[in-house]
Amino acid sequence: MTSSERLQTALAHKEPDRVPLDLGGIVSGITLYAHRNLCKFLGIQEEETLVDRVQYLAKPASTILEQFDIDTRYVYDVIPYQVWSHDTEGTTWKDSWGVERRFTGLYYDMTSHPLAKVSSLEELKKYVPPEPSIDFFKKARGEAEVLKNSDKAVIINCIGSCFEFAWYLRGFAQFMMDLVFQPGLACSIMDIMLDFQLQQFNLLLQEAGTLIDLVLVGDDLATQNSPLISIEMYRKYVKPRQKKLYEFIKTKTSAPLLYHSCGAIADFLEDLVEIGVEVINPVQVSASGMDPKWLKKNFGEALSFWGGIDTQRVLPFGTPEEVREEVRRRIDELAPGGGYVLCTVHNIQADVPPQNIVAMYEEALSYGTY
Repeated sequence: MTSSERLQTALAHKEPDRVPLDLGGIVSGITLYAHRNLCKFLGIQEEETLVDRVQYLAKPASTILEQFDIDTRYVYDVIPYQVWSHDTEGTTWKDSWGVERRFTGLYYDMTSHPLAKVSSLEELKKYVPPEPSIDFFKKARGEAEVLKNSDKAVIINCIGSCFEFAWYLRGFAQFMMDLVFQPGLACSIMDIMLDFQLQQFNLLLQEAGTLIDLVLVGDDLATQNSPLISIEMYRKYVKPRQKKLYEFIKTKTSAPLLYHSCGAIADFLEDLVEIGVEVINPVQVSASGMDPKWLKKNFGEALSFWGGIDTQRVLPFGTPEEVREEVRRRIDELAPGGGYVLCTVHNIQADVPPQNIVAMYEEALSYGTY
């Protein structure tokens, strides 16, 4: 099978020739330092490219993607909020939304939020959000066409969010308090983001909707131990906005929706399926209620699972053999009948030994055949 056929078969809940493999993008990628160490370990010399400043992610070297027969290819540099300005010393950066971040050694962490001091809807009306540019998506189309002709599975590095990105604008703690004490203000901030996402995906999908194998959406809904908000609050405030965005996307493309949320999201899965989600990432196996066997049994017909290789303990601190055992375990639990794409639980971090990355993909290739 080609990579595109392999992925489409798996996401249709059928068994391809082997489990598809993923590496790249902003939710299953690799940090710059981990990538640098892996290239050195493998003796690879390719130009180093930073593709996401916030999480300090590298574009995976083409030699790595080919060596491990990775099925996915990402189109980068298409998101308007990745346009940055910086102070004279270059230590603090502000994106086009007005969110300021400072480099703290591994990531650019948020330090201020443009709507932090807004206290009324009248004040909120003064905020001017950025506008999506067709130029970004024309470029994306050109890159997607090249990748499609290579028979790889094409994903554009653009994620649709209205809940999580809203707290970027407001600040996490304040936004959560707003949902309780000023829900009208919180919802208006989400609507700013929703309007932007509708414009953005309209441009993206009119340019490249026929070329992509998957559409990325997502909002983090949980901590590792519990939901961030109650299911009742989710259904009242967040779900209707997600539903509007997802229904719009589905009018523009037949590509399935991959929903990204870290943490203990089991309580939300029925609702996500109801509003059109078909794939869940990253399957954080260390989180409460996210047992892969339970997920496959209860949602394996409605959802595909993308991720699952533990990045908290096994990948950074395990031996290569423990990594191989983890890979075999996840394939046994999630791959039968299709519906599984193997990669890490979120991005590969700086402290992951390169030999463990090699062990993960080598074992997936040898053990993941049907």
